[in-house]
Amino acid sequence: MAERLGTTTNSLYSWIRRYGPESSNFKRASQESDEIRRLKKELKRVTDERDLLKKAAAYFVSHPE
Repeated sequence: MAERLGTTTNSLYSWIRRYGPESSNFKRASQESDEIRRLKKELKRVTDERDLLKKAAAYFVSHPE
């Protein structure tokens, strides 16, 4: 596999240790992706709530009774 990629076996294993699924770099990136996904979901919820409140405020302004 290393030859096919144009590198040495040693370099390939070094790269796998540094960036493979068991590395701290990979785990950190995975945690950051999870956090980004969670924040996007929360942002959508808050934006939807804000839009609903805007509509409710507009309704009560047009119907003061």
